[in-house]
Amino acid sequence: MENQLYPLKFSPVLKDKIWGGSKIKSVLGIDFEPLPNCGEAWVMSGVEGNQTAIVNGFLAGNDLNELVEIYMGDLVGDSVYERFGDEFPILVKFIDAADYLSIQVHPDDELAAKRNIGYGKSEMWYIIAADPGSELISGFSKRVDQATYLKHLENKSLREILNFEKVGKGDVFYIPAGRVHALGPGIFLAEIQQTSDTTYRIYDWDRVDSEGKSRELHVDEALDAIDFNVYDDYKTKVEPKANGTANLVTSPFFTTNIIKLDKALAKDYSELDSFVIYVCVGGSVTVVHGGETELQVKISQGEALLLPAAIDRVDIIPSVSSEILEVYIA
Repeated sequence: MENQLYPLKFSPVLKDKIWGGSKIKSVLGIDFEPLPNCGEAWVMSGVEGNQTAIVNGFLAGNDLNELVEIYMGDLVGDSVYERFGDEFPILVKFIDAADYLSIQVHPDDELAAKRNIGYGKSEMWYIIAADPGSELISGFSKRVDQATYLKHLENKSLREILNFEKVGKGDVFYIPAGRVHALGPGIFLAEIQQTSDTTYRIYDWDRVDSEGKSRELHVDEALDAIDFNVYDDYKTKVEPKANGTANLVTSPFFTTNIIKLDKALAKDYSELDSFVIYVCVGGSVTVVHGGETELQVKISQGEALLLPAAIDRVDIIPSVSSEILEVYIA
């Protein structure tokens, strides 16, 4: 087993945000000093300049993309490596919104390629906790054209055409590239997204930072990215299974399932040509791999674990009733 791949844990990259709060520390136990507050903890990232480093085993200290470069298909799966090369294709975050995030949109792969900015950004949210009355914005509430949208933007009346959703623990939202969105205050969540840090900020509630400066807006860049269609359902229907795996999101960019368990669960990935990520969103679990020379790695709420594609089977053993997101590329 020496020098073979094993389940990998990472040190988070922490982000100060004007809208961030204190839950990264109070709920997850991650100390974010000297940041004044913390809006995001990137717990698994291959984003250039923001890569997470391994903290366990003989590979400790290596950045995520360094490992992709060395182990290629053994780490991420042959088909995934062919598609994405040396950049790890998924970014995992925990987000604490103490105030509204900017109203924003992300480009899709086609527009991102045209603008030479890497990949597009589709993402999903799993709500871990929400204050009573919390809401978020996802998409439009009525069909509008570009001219009508721009008029509302100019008049600061976007609220009249946007779709607001009440939010509670366990809710799931898929935000495909092109969908206008914003988190509201009191929401704490896990985010799974394509590896991209491109955000087009449309409106930032006229707020300024401690120096009286407002954040840059990207009104023109956003226009070509926005999907103006209206959809029947913006919230994903969830049917979790006790001690089993239930699908949340299936997309070309990632598949995400929820596993709720209070007893040991065996997982077999021998038919899957992809890495698997476990994101602990409640409780704590120990992931056991490797028969006689077994390796045990524990993750608690706020931590993520990367199972290399070369690992076919693991046992997940909860210490208490626990919930983990299971993420891979089908």
